[in-house]
Amino acid sequence: MQSQIDLVAPTNYSVVIYGESGAGKEGIARMIHDKSKRSDRPFVAMDCGAISRELAGSELFGHEKGSFTGAINQKVGHFELANGGTLFLDEIGNLPYDVQILLLRVIQEKIMKRIGGNKEIQTDVRIIVASNERLPEAIQKGKFREDLYHRLNEFSIEVPSLRNRKQDILFFANNFLRET
Repeated sequence: MQSQIDLVAPTNYSVVIYGESGAGKEGIARMIHDKSKRSDRPFVAMDCGAISRELAGSELFGHEKGSFTGAINQKVGHFELANGGTLFLDEIGNLPYDVQILLLRVIQEKIMKRIGGNKEIQTDVRIIVASNERLPEAIQKGKFREDLYHRLNEFSIEVPSLRNRKQDILFFANNFLRET
């Protein structure tokens, strides 16, 4: 797995990381970012499974004041926060279908607009996504866009479960201690 990280890190490829919950997918994404040319720029993580359908677009792209009920202030989204760096989208398969359409457009055009906004914002973001579900299976079920999958799947990494990587437990424990 380290050789895959070393291989993809210096590129700008989008990466799909597969593995079960708790396998360390975000840690792998962070390693890719830290070894990339973008390492001095932001690494922004978003858990697509922890955000409601209604707020997913706002979290990704931001919104303008008054663009919907409850939008009392302007909000900068994860894309803008990660500009120049890496955006990690965990559990990408949980992203609502309509937001997947917007995400695809931003990836293709490298331009976005905040929800309710008119101003086009240039984006330069490397995207790394993770899923514990095989995205081709989600496509077959009609839950995930095939065209988005092909944009994201420039490189993929399979992360074995942590119970099969006992040598990595100390690494993760030390990272958790540094974060506290």
